[in-house]
Amino acid sequence: MASVLDIDVPRWDQATFMGRLRHFFNITDCRTALLPDSRLDEAKALVEGCRAGSVPPGTTEEQLYYAKKLYDSAFHPDTGDRMNLIGRMSFQVPGGMAITGFMLQFYRTVPAVVFWQWVNQSFNALVNYTNRNAASPITLKQIGIAYATATSTALATAVGLNLYTKRAPPLVARWVPFVAVAAANCVNIPMMRQQEILNGIVVTDENGNKLGHSRKAAVTGITQVIISRITMAAPGMIILPIIMQRLERYRFMQVRLHLVFMVPAACSLFPQQCSLATSKLEPELRESITSQYGDKVKYVYFNKGL
Repeated sequence: MASVLDIDVPRWDQATFMGRLRHFFNITDCRTALLPDSRLDEAKALVEGCRAGSVPPGTTEEQLYYAKKLYDSAFHPDTGDRMNLIGRMSFQVPGGMAITGFMLQFYRTVPAVVFWQWVNQSFNALVNYTNRNAASPITLKQIGIAYATATSTALATAVGLNLYTKRAPPLVARWVPFVAVAAANCVNIPMMRQQEILNGIVVTDENGNKLGHSRKAAVTGITQVIISRITMAAPGMIILPIIMQRLERYRFMQVRLHLVFMVPAACSLFPQQCSLATSKLEPELRESITSQYGDKVKYVYFNKGL
């Protein structure tokens, strides 16, 4: 019955890639981005009621699972606050598809490269901020520095490579946007989440009990996010230019539907709730855990963000 459903137990096994893929296909469904806030708030109320053991009579399991899908797609896992629309992973398909297309099409002139890299990094900065580990606060000044640094890196890389490849084959020039995006991700994400690196993120035991803050856990999580984001962009920005190079002879373009698959696939590379062996933590945190729990806590857990 729906009333006994543990809504926070994942519907699919998060220890396997296929389980995580099904989960992220579910919550990155771009159709959820079209729903009004009132519908999302209704889903949140149903999920919170289920957690409290109060479910409206006649509610089915499928209705609860759908409410949890909407909740996971629109509300931050750390704070429970509704995320801004553009920063949600469910908006990555339409938003990222459009920007990727423009970057791959308008790459021949420096002004076009500058403009679309700026648009892309503005979009990425908002996504990175929205999907950070929200337990680590960040100031407006730090957000501004992170945005300026990442955007400058992307522009410098793109413009530099654009000038360098002027005499290169057209296909090589089409790969410039990917190199710029990859370089910017290596700067944008750590800068936007610098507080996590400096002060550590909350780690818990398997029951969710807080054990302390770990910088090593933060670095592990952020590294995995960078790998996922570059993987997300790679097929479309490496393979599609080859297709486009051929299709341009016939004067039509192919829709960039790679993100429909790559957004959930890249998010699924690593579990969102990461684990780290206690033996790999900072000595002071490891000693604190050992003094309280002995050898019972073998692993700690934390939200790596997306």
